[in-house]
Amino acid sequence: MKFDWILFDADETLFHFDAFTGLKKMFASFGVDFTPEDFKQYQVQNQQLWRDYQDGKIDAVTLKHQRFTTWVARLGQTTDVLNVNFFQAMAEISTLLPGARTLLEQLRGQVRLGIITNGFIDLQSHRLEKHGLSDYFAQVTVSEQVGVAKPDPAIFAYTHQQIGYPDKSRVLMVGDNPVADIQGSHRYGFTTCWLNSAQQPIPGDVVCHYEIRSLTELSAVIFA
Repeated sequence: MKFDWILFDADETLFHFDAFTGLKKMFASFGVDFTPEDFKQYQVQNQQLWRDYQDGKIDAVTLKHQRFTTWVARLGQTTDVLNVNFFQAMAEISTLLPGARTLLEQLRGQVRLGIITNGFIDLQSHRLEKHGLSDYFAQVTVSEQVGVAKPDPAIFAYTHQQIGYPDKSRVLMVGDNPVADIQGSHRYGFTTCWLNSAQQPIPGDVVCHYEIRSLTELSAVIFA
């Protein structure tokens, strides 16, 4: 075995993240028919907030609050209530990517597994519990908990400390985002594997050690 640890991103690496369906389910509980146009308007603000979060310009609390501010008056709810309901809805509708469960079953007991995700503690714990995966991962690092987000090297350093400082080259980071997951972890010193399902060209300044199109190809990387 060439690796001691395999660290996964969560959204669109292990789990499919269908934000529109989750929001539609969440808003339905408040009697609102959340439309594609509503989602388009939501995403304009939400995507900018996530860019600011990953760039370290805002924290997780600000992101959670600001993305639902326009709905507070309309629904007569607080942003805290809306976020709790959103996380519950997203956990309920979440699905694993093709090949994820088979891969995790194959790896379990042969190499230590972890997650590094830009996201929120409640959502990650709900999803892992729903899919019966809580015991598979020896380390789960969530940006909300650490206070910084990928690609900031601090989140990789925190994880490295938590897992006992193994040789960085024997830690493989697997993720779908070439900047947050691949560039961030490479700059810290981990070995990288880009899950490039859409077969996009890699950004010129990103160093990727391995590239796969689906999780079913990861075994060949790990056991080669």
